[in-house]
Amino acid sequence: MFRRLFLSHPQQAGERYFEHQRAALSFAMPLLAAGGAALVHAVVPGVCQTTAGDIIRRLHRRLEERQA
Repeated sequence: MFRRLFLSHPQQAGERYFEHQRAALSFAMPLLAAGGAALVHAVVPGVCQTTAGDIIRRLHRRLEERQA
């Protein structure tokens, strides 16, 4: 069970546990920022007009490069 939860997926991605954790966090933090920008934009439409979309597009490019 431990191996399945913590080690199998990182190994499938060609990474060790902490390498995979660092990579996952490098996506999670900008996604949180994008969510915050979208929330601000929902309240004040004149600000953060493209911020969330810009972050998501950048992350999408990174994800596609990782899978190539």
